[in-house]
Amino acid sequence: MDQPRGKVPAADATLAILTLLARHTRPVAAARIAAGLGLPRSTTYDLLGTLVARGFVIHYEYERAYGLGVAAYELSSAYTRQAPLAILGRRAADRLVEQLGESVHVAVLHARDVLYVVEARAPGRPSLVTDVGVRLPAHLTATGRALLAALPDAQLRALYDGVRELEVRPGFDSTLGYSVARVLAEAKETRARGHAIEEGEVTPGLSSVAVAVLDRAGWPIASIAITYPSEGSVALDELAGAAEGLRQALA
Repeated sequence: MDQPRGKVPAADATLAILTLLARHTRPVAAARIAAGLGLPRSTTYDLLGTLVARGFVIHYEYERAYGLGVAAYELSSAYTRQAPLAILGRRAADRLVEQLGESVHVAVLHARDVLYVVEARAPGRPSLVTDVGVRLPAHLTATGRALLAALPDAQLRALYDGVRELEVRPGFDSTLGYSVARVLAEAKETRARGHAIEEGEVTPGLSSVAVAVLDRAGWPIASIAITYPSEGSVALDELAGAAEGLRQALA
């Protein structure tokens, strides 16, 4: 057992919980966390409650389990900018920009948002809102839709469990009337298509196409997208090749 030991037991236990969750690609039940760390269940639930309230942990009610939250990522954002995903993603994005002459970005999924870790803007193309560190609703972006579609059905349902109304954000008119059922249906369509699309929902006149980057276990670790004028077209083979190259580099 990885029972926490230190001068401040509560702090030690809290960090131990976050470390344990970071080791898993799927949510972990509280009982398993308590057993794995040798903590009393009451203590485990108290600490998890605080971490959920602070955004460091997400409680997936559907699975009765816990996973890391957005705040945990934000705490490590300084490192993430220099981490392998950002470095290798930048290389992949730069190659795509050179090949296609269109802007490229790489994002990761955190809760129901995507967080952008790489943006490579093509010369002469307009600035995008998808700058590094920007977080947007996953269901409205190509990068987010690719990641949502790559999740197992149970995980995707858990992510939106209990959500009655998706958040409306300035500049995203299509959020009006956007339902969880629509998110689930679009994920199914994206899986069948093999790539995600977004047409003018982030920036009018611009469209994006994205594919997920999967780890060895088939879990989505990131997505890579190309943004181009809506009246144009994009070569999907190059995008798929970039995603596969990034996957191999991160493996």
